[in-house]
Amino acid sequence: MPGETDVNVDIVVPNQTRYLGLIGNIAEQIARELVDYRGDRDTLGYHMNLVLTEAMVNAIEHATPGETGKTVRVWIHIEDDELCIRVYDQGQGFDLESVPMPDFDEPGEHGRGIFFIRTLMDTVTYRRTESGNVLEMRKKLA
Repeated sequence: MPGETDVNVDIVVPNQTRYLGLIGNIAEQIARELVDYRGDRDTLGYHMNLVLTEAMVNAIEHATPGETGKTVRVWIHIEDDELCIRVYDQGQGFDLESVPMPDFDEPGEHGRGIFFIRTLMDTVTYRRTESGNVLEMRKKLA
């Protein structure tokens, strides 16, 4: 039976960047409501917003660019002291391990999203499923 502080949110939005703010705001609000979390809830909310926004941008711009008929699914699950965020897309996929470190001396915004996600989350995996791809990000909340 789920505990009173368990969270399970499942959202599907069109493959359009205009939904980034909505998803980020939902993540921030979830973090603010975690009464049992002993850390800074505002910082956690900002981190959740950032990793979700970066993951969604990758899914929208790289996985299925310009295909507005496609969707991106976001699943946020918190149980006990673990946060799990999954972003599902229907694109070709990529090799997470081959993504290089960004060059911070080079101006530009490309290539930093995965770096931020890896930095802020404890584990990051990417896999292909029957219905598409899943970027899974996990973080201990203890």
